[in-house]
Amino acid sequence: MSDPLRLVIFDVDGTLVDSQGAIVAAMGAAFVAAGLPVPARGDILSTVGLSLDRTILRLAPTASPAMQARLVDSYKQAYHAHRVAHGAAAGSPLFPGARDMIARLATRTDLVLGIATGKSRRGLSALLEAHDLERAFVTKQNADDHPSKPHPSMILAAMAEIGAEARDTIMIGDTSYDMEMARAARIPAIGVSWGYHGVQQLQLADHIVHTFDDLTCAMDSIWKVTT
Repeated sequence: MSDPLRLVIFDVDGTLVDSQGAIVAAMGAAFVAAGLPVPARGDILSTVGLSLDRTILRLAPTASPAMQARLVDSYKQAYHAHRVAHGAAAGSPLFPGARDMIARLATRTDLVLGIATGKSRRGLSALLEAHDLERAFVTKQNADDHPSKPHPSMILAAMAEIGAEARDTIMIGDTSYDMEMARAARIPAIGVSWGYHGVQQLQLADHIVHTFDDLTCAMDSIWKVTT
């Protein structure tokens, strides 16, 4: 019997790329345009990973539905303007070690790499193109096609697309939403400590890693692989 095909799903913002500058700038511009007080930086970053409509609901819970819709549109425009002005790669740089880790995993014949992100389809495509990573990820699940994290829809769709079983799938992310999404999909999860949620918020993770070099050992530990 051949070995199972294993699926490794990555979050993007706060896990692979440090996009906080672009996110905070765009959110600030959206609230200024609406004439509303700009949320604190920490409050903005605490919502990274959620779909945009859920993010706005968290940051402006008392705003009218019309105002929340306006904030969503203003954020999209401001984020796009930031990307045009600074470039997607410069505005959302890869964390140190991310490219080498992706390259190593992408060469393994027993693994398939995927993405589950709160980004839009357009935003994800622009980012992957800017970093020349389009071919590294076989399945790319985004906020346009699914309910917001922590709903398990993105993970379940990625598994179905690849044909991977839950026991052969791992989620890697930096937020509690990623960990909760993995738990809802009944798959193991690895939390990364360099993202936008503190380690104390990653308690549902099976492992927490502090560098990209630690990922392989964590994955092997979950899958009980000896090297």
